[in-house]
Amino acid sequence: MAVEHDPSHSPRAYYGAELRRLRELAGLSQEALGQLVFCSGGYIGQMEVAVRKPQEDLSKRLDQVLKTDGHFLRVYEMVRKSSRYADYFAHAVELQSMALTISEFSPLLVPGLLQAPDYARALFEAAQPLRKAADNEEMVAARIARYELLNRPNAPLYWVILDEAVLRRPVGGASVMVRQMSHLVELIQDRKVLIQVVPYSAGAHALLVGSLCLMTFEDAPPTAYVDGLYTGNLIDDPALVDQCSLAYDLARAAALPPEASRAMIESAAEDYADASN
Repeated sequence: MAVEHDPSHSPRAYYGAELRRLRELAGLSQEALGQLVFCSGGYIGQMEVAVRKPQEDLSKRLDQVLKTDGHFLRVYEMVRKSSRYADYFAHAVELQSMALTISEFSPLLVPGLLQAPDYARALFEAAQPLRKAADNEEMVAARIARYELLNRPNAPLYWVILDEAVLRRPVGGASVMVRQMSHLVELIQDRKVLIQVVPYSAGAHALLVGSLCLMTFEDAPPTAYVDGLYTGNLIDDPALVDQCSLAYDLARAAALPPEASRAMIESAAEDYADASN
């Protein structure tokens, strides 16, 4: 992960530089400041080098403890507005970049980390038909940029369960789906992801009601993320995360084995290829 030291590099880097400057001016170590604002010293250090994105509540506490008259809250707003992702999803993207493992279930769409450009473009165009093409292209670029996570030497172990509906819904038409299904097969072949498919024949299963992303970390408790229409929710309550993990395990038990899942994806690609001819 790139570490940003130049304050002019981005609003996030500026926030980190200001945090370090004002912390040192107050004569506080990272650990001491962390205790005062109810987070770890390591979290303070990660914000100072722009690895972790600052949060609104924490910015308010920093202003109170360091007596900075709303400075951090104002810079936080700059950081928030500069994000390439929607507010409700930006923190989830950040956590994915630090996760040891990511376990994801999607009932309707190919997850963002696995989307081919044409597939992502078709989704954005369908969501807001009147949005300018240039704006759509910016959003496609932001989504494709997330691929870098899977190319890192320390990439997380990424396990995905797809409902069969994901394979059967012709997002963007047959030719787009040929490329998307082929992209999934390539990722499987390159050992970037392990994919299982829950077939229609499995009937009801534990995650039929919605999407789920589970993340584990080296030095933090596991977290779950669920999303809906223009909203998302991070879950860190241990009891709820355990329930989500159990539901994921049950859905995994209902899914086809990886080789059979790959065969179903390849078959779907062939069906779309026939339809596009």
